[in-house]
Amino acid sequence: MVKASSSSTAQDALALFDSLRSAYSATPTTLKIIDLYIGFAVSTALIQVVYMALVGSFPFNSFLSGVLSCVGTAVLAVCLRIQVNKENKEFKDLAPERAFADFVLCNVVLHLVIMNFLG
Repeated sequence: MVKASSSSTAQDALALFDSLRSAYSATPTTLKIIDLYIGFAVSTALIQVVYMALVGSFPFNSFLSGVLSCVGTAVLAVCLRIQVNKENKEFKDLAPERAFADFVLCNVVLHLVIMNFLG
């Protein structure tokens, strides 16, 4: 009985994975690039956390500013992805250039704040 339920769970997981993969293949290239950027920012933050766990946190302000910079950048990139997505009806009147300009300006402000208070 356990064998049957585990095989159906595995089949359900494979069906879900195939469904997500086919839906993501229809995603526009610009959104895929933003997704890669988000993944890079999150992975950089995770690498910093692992490094701090292995080596130590002597310059804690540097660790904190690095992680907060990566997480803040990822959050701003998620906001950019939401604004640029054509299927999102809430931002249909917002030009992609304006959304990108907001993203750049917010990143500049974020990094200035991090350099002033934590760096």
